[in-house]
Amino acid sequence: MIRIGKYNTLKVVKLVDFGVYLDGGEGQEILLPAKYIESPLNPGDEIKVFIYRDSEERLIATTEHPYAEVGEFAFLQVSAVNRVGAFLDWGLTKQLLVPFSEQKVRLREGMVCLVYVYLDDVTKRIVASAKIEKFLGNKYPHYKVGDKVQALIYKHTELGYKAIVDNLFHGMIYDSDLYAPLVVEEMITAYIKNVREDGKLDLLVNGAHDGRVENLADKILGRLKEEPDGFLPLGDSSSPEAIRETFSCSKKDFKKAIGLLYKKKSIVITPGGISMAK
Repeated sequence: MIRIGKYNTLKVVKLVDFGVYLDGGEGQEILLPAKYIESPLNPGDEIKVFIYRDSEERLIATTEHPYAEVGEFAFLQVSAVNRVGAFLDWGLTKQLLVPFSEQKVRLREGMVCLVYVYLDDVTKRIVASAKIEKFLGNKYPHYKVGDKVQALIYKHTELGYKAIVDNLFHGMIYDSDLYAPLVVEEMITAYIKNVREDGKLDLLVNGAHDGRVENLADKILGRLKEEPDGFLPLGDSSSPEAIRETFSCSKKDFKKAIGLLYKKKSIVITPGGISMAK
């Protein structure tokens, strides 16, 4: 069965001057225009194509790559606005419509907005919505702590960065767990820190057991060995900024690392900082 708004691998059924027709199943043939054919095709060959509807609402195939498929979120730029809504550049010749009813604020040409791409149940057209909240958290996530996920960073708040997890769930990456800023609009790999009762997810940029604290402890010890007196004026009372500037890490990870070194009797913790153990 053809999946509109998705990639499909289809078989060539016949050649014509303006392209090839592909087998869409149930006696349906879908045109792949000649301009999208990069190498010669013959009947029986299979090709991976993206399926959507052209300006006359006919199913059409393309080898172009949209910036987002049906069921995905993406930041897209508004290229035009008319009486029916805003049109987004999504990487295909035909632009993507955001109807006025699916806009949180009135979109203007040149704006970049976060949208969800979906297939309208009534018209079977691919459209987009800027009202992203209604497409998130509609089922309970069944992740375990440490599971790897894909997270689209979409907003920075007082607590940290809001993210869309695997195109399905709300996620949060707290500033206190970071030692470098994230980039809004970036898709990153993250790890589950906690699954909250309300189904929202707390995330870590690094896995909980990826050895980063041990690596940081080695880095701190190496830096102490480089100091003539084996002392650094950094400790529990130091500012997060001073720690980040010296070791590019969060204060939370720094405290874990020096705690680890203290347990190993590798350092001495004093009110003024840390020293190499004698």
